Amino acid sequence: MASLAIQGMQWGDEGKGKVTDFYASKAQVVVRSQGGNNAGHTIVHHGKKFALRLIPSGIFSPEVVNILADGTVINPSAFIEELEGLEKEGIASYHLLVSSRAQVLMPYHIDLDHASELVLAKSKIGTTGRGIGPCYADKAARLNIRMGDLLEKEYLKERLDEILPLKNKELASYGLKTYTKEELLDYLMKASEKIAPLITDTSSYLNKALAEGKKVLFEGAQGAMLCLDHGTYPYVTSSSPLASGIPLECGIPNEAVKDVLGIMKAYTTRVGEGPFPSEIQSDLAQLIRDRGHEYGTVTKRPRRIGWLDAAQLKYVKMISGVKYIALMLLDVLSCTDEIKICTGYLLDGKKIDYMPSSLAAYLRVKPVFETMPSWKEDISNIKNYADLPLNARNYISRVEELTNTQVVLISVGPDKDQTIIRKDIF
Repeated sequence: MASLAIQGMQWGDEGKGKVTDFYASKAQVVVRSQGGNNAGHTIVHHGKKFALRLIPSGIFSPEVVNILADGTVINPSAFIEELEGLEKEGIASYHLLVSSRAQVLMPYHIDLDHASELVLAKSKIGTTGRGIGPCYADKAARLNIRMGDLLEKEYLKERLDEILPLKNKELASYGLKTYTKEELLDYLMKASEKIAPLITDTSSYLNKALAEGKKVLFEGAQGAMLCLDHGTYPYVTSSSPLASGIPLECGIPNEAVKDVLGIMKAYTTRVGEGPFPSEIQSDLAQLIRDRGHEYGTVTKRPRRIGWLDAAQLKYVKMISGVKYIALMLLDVLSCTDEIKICTGYLLDGKKIDYMPSSLAAYLRVKPVFETMPSWKEDISNIKNYADLPLNARNYISRVEELTNTQVVLISVGPDKDQTIIRKDIF
């Protein structure tokens, strides 16, 4: 069994798209297991940038089977728009499967997402506004439509009769437009013309592929610190980006996820609200933001910038079983005179060796920093680890020491060939 899970180790935007694209070329199956079009991967393919939101990164390889698994939520119109956009760019020969158990994200989920953020005002979560949270909420409340329901028109009508009265009352409570069964049925039937041929039991397909020894890559979305259970709650996403959640979200046994590759930037970023102990509060943040093009793939919002937080990384390794690390955007730090690393936390003046679970406590955390010298050389064209500046190699070694994890891949630029491989793991 050859499988590899890609997992973000921070608050998302770690560069998972490039790493996934790199390993997708070696895979036979690429799987997206959770989330929806709130996530975004920027991939450079044949010199051109593509912003993937929902579709797995193996879509560029005709021989790769791409899967949207059971745990995903799918906005039909956004899915079709993304797929047709790729087709217009010549990505027309692909193999894509959609789980019959995946949730359908409805237009009213987007309406409710915006409305709840407006009501929360200063306490808003800072969602992408794509309706992901309300869709997952309806999944838990058993008020959703699943992709397989699009294949059963009469049953779909029954489900809309059951769900819509409740959703319309909720919409009306916010003063929003309500929906008729006819308009939603028409919307779903038109979408199913494109999607229906892709819908199947992906759990069954994946179990067979794994039993046959096929190389399966589980593509991570978002980051570990946005996990609904283990992240900085309530400033988190609506599902779990942890690799440990993949078996549940794909309908496969736990042992199917063989190795976990944690993706981390050489510094830290965060989009939206929430605690951020290592955040840089100076003009240097904007310098790093511009150098690293730190603006959201989906929202275009400027990302908050901070130093590397090793305390947070150790926590993520503990809860998710990260075995290896890919260190991304190392080249960006060439713009700094010195580099800081958060090595631990003080809570109310006392050193702690755990991650506070409550927001109130985490907001009081003070980072403990150590400082290392940076480098000024342009490293974007370096191919071998030994050719990196000494200070860059010292920084990588310190990351390995603090996380007790081997750095097997180093990215020094956005293109696939701007990658230093220290160990072949897939």
